[in-house]
Amino acid sequence: MPDFPFENRIFDPAECLSRPDRQALQLQRLRDVVDRAAARIPFYRDAFEARSLSAQSIRSLDDLRRLPFTTKDQLRGQYPLGMLAVGRDEVLRFHGSSGTTGQPTMVAYTRNDLEMWANTVARFLVAGGLRPEHTVHIAFSYGLFTGGFGLHYGIEKVGASIVPAAAGNTRRHLMLINDMQADALVCTPSYAINIAEVCRDELGQDPRKLPLRFAHFGGEPWSEAMRLQIEQEMDLLAFNNYGLSEVIGPGVSGECAARTGMHIQEDHFLVEVIDPETGEPVPPGTEGELVFTTLTREASPVIRYRTRDIASLDESDCPCGRTTVRMSRVKGRTDDMLIIRGVNVYPSQIETALLRVDGVMPQYQLVVDRRKSLDELTVRVEIRPEIFSDEMRQMQRLRDRITHEILSISGVRATVELVEPQSIERSAGKAQRIVDRRKLAD
Repeated sequence: MPDFPFENRIFDPAECLSRPDRQALQLQRLRDVVDRAAARIPFYRDAFEARSLSAQSIRSLDDLRRLPFTTKDQLRGQYPLGMLAVGRDEVLRFHGSSGTTGQPTMVAYTRNDLEMWANTVARFLVAGGLRPEHTVHIAFSYGLFTGGFGLHYGIEKVGASIVPAAAGNTRRHLMLINDMQADALVCTPSYAINIAEVCRDELGQDPRKLPLRFAHFGGEPWSEAMRLQIEQEMDLLAFNNYGLSEVIGPGVSGECAARTGMHIQEDHFLVEVIDPETGEPVPPGTEGELVFTTLTREASPVIRYRTRDIASLDESDCPCGRTTVRMSRVKGRTDDMLIIRGVNVYPSQIETALLRVDGVMPQYQLVVDRRKSLDELTVRVEIRPEIFSDEMRQMQRLRDRITHEILSISGVRATVELVEPQSIERSAGKAQRIVDRRKLAD
């Protein structure tokens, strides 16, 4: 066992099931969810009948591939409750997507669903150092978005105390973190950067002096370079977790102390990685689109849900003792991927390139435009105050260095625009990284 930064604890024995035992459990639960979906959700009943499929058709986990995919557009088409698999009297909670890119997707939770959700969140929190004696500051919004409530009930399951500060008012967050002596922070990684900035630049305090020891970040893709920067600026350990409302919310996976990938809660979720173009499975370790099937969700089960998130799987042993497969951090989304003159570019690649350069702040925006039938990428990036006021020659050297790093990682030559601190809009939610003006140009 390697040296961990804290005592390694397992919250639920199910995290350490042998692979044969887990696969037997998954097969039984897969049959159950197919049977329930066919009996109670017309959308799935029609899809299965069209392929002459039933629960009896599922003889092995490989038969999962015979089942049809479910897409976000299909879920939107069933708005609001076409995917409900229980009676309204069994529903205790509704959540949903923001609907910012179209019709929202609504999902329901029974009492058992909420208990399962709290348990899966508690697993990754304990794996990431949370203990009953800790206090957690939540800077996620509370509402239809699953992040705030999901983490809240997972923390309560662990037995730690909560400051449900919700989103917005960064100065107030800092006051509460200090006054309540919070041990852990829950928010998006981009908002953690904003908390550190306000602490240092507006309040004149050192963010490393905050009482925080741990942070659990989710809600948006972020790079390893950003993790290192946050840890250095705030003197804490930052852990990655993953979830999405259509599957359950946060709790699908999360990192342990080894931080060699996020453990997927495989007793509740079956995961696949497919080629986003062909829909065919890719080998372990190969990047592709994540696809999830819920195995135990009662109110809103989904089968082979295409997440559009790009990641890979690692089936090797983890030193923490958990036996579940691990997923990499999300590289990006198929709908966030930019094609610039035939080259595929993800925001996370640009972020990695930017954070290689001293003086650059992790606040950036990608602006894509079309001029004379050619796509052009402009990267707007904030730089530290002491550099922004430097002479033009030094600014040009910094711009050239950033251009070189972006080209070396992404293969795209971008126009780099250096902007002063605080000029790119902040948000307590997901950072708005992409502005695509090509449709306007067309």
